Amino acid sequence: MRDFSKYQGVIPAFYACYDDNGEISPERVRALTRYFIGKGVQGLYVGGSSGECIYQSVEERKAVLENVMAEARGKLTIIAHVACNNTKDSQTLAAHAQEQGVDAIASIPPIYFKLPDHAIAKYWNDISAAAPETDFVIYNIPQLAGVALTLPLLREMKKNPRVIGVKNSSMPVQDIQMFRDEGAGDLIVFNGPDEQFVSGLAAGAIGGIGGTYGAMPELFLKARELFLAGKLEEAREIQNEVCRVIYRLCSTRGNMYAAIKAVLKQREGVEVGGVRAPLANLVPEDQEIVSACAAQIDQAIKKYC
Repeated sequence: MRDFSKYQGVIPAFYACYDDNGEISPERVRALTRYFIGKGVQGLYVGGSSGECIYQSVEERKAVLENVMAEARGKLTIIAHVACNNTKDSQTLAAHAQEQGVDAIASIPPIYFKLPDHAIAKYWNDISAAAPETDFVIYNIPQLAGVALTLPLLREMKKNPRVIGVKNSSMPVQDIQMFRDEGAGDLIVFNGPDEQFVSGLAAGAIGGIGGTYGAMPELFLKARELFLAGKLEEAREIQNEVCRVIYRLCSTRGNMYAAIKAVLKQREGVEVGGVRAPLANLVPEDQEIVSACAAQIDQAIKKYC
């Protein structure tokens, strides 16, 4: 049985950090990394959806990871999402991630063209081969990728000894149980949808990787603490409040990540810029919602933490 202890817990998805001109800001990447270290999270998931990976070049993504690692090496578990929509660039990022000393790499399936399972498996195995000493996590997010992880595909990927599990962002909690059961104790599953963090833990997720954790890490850490202590009603209360915050974050004209970044700036003084086009930045009318979210988070932390 493999030791997966370093993957337990709350692992925020890292946000894209831009300067005032919309370019990657190494200084802001490092500041956000220090913020997460200070909050006591277990790790970071770098270069995924929250990191706006599909809108960044290979070199930009390398720069982000390098600056995260400069601050987090030896302090946090780091999972680097390395998928691009072609194998060659994905392999380049995988090899770079291994050179940087990450704990694991991760990948969505190729998007746009619908590929058969055997082609997706080859894509993932080719990426893994470029980082042969590094754990590999399958990223299942069918609502965005357009392709869902199937049990036959997971069985094929289990043949790769570097594959340790699934970051599951499909909405059915049942999928966590199904993938975990298929692993028979030798595969882990991370809960993806933040709205079901506690439910995901109950279904057997080892921890969570989520895009809203950064706005309110204290609440996710406390919910997990209560869950592990068997205080399910209290954990459920926090989950309900988290969901209310998320619904409000999604009510702005701008993209949810633009709202999260504005909340971070207002609550913590952490400036990471806006979002990259074609994602929509906030409009002035959104500021009222941002302030309401910040106040709601502050009140929840005061009440539960």
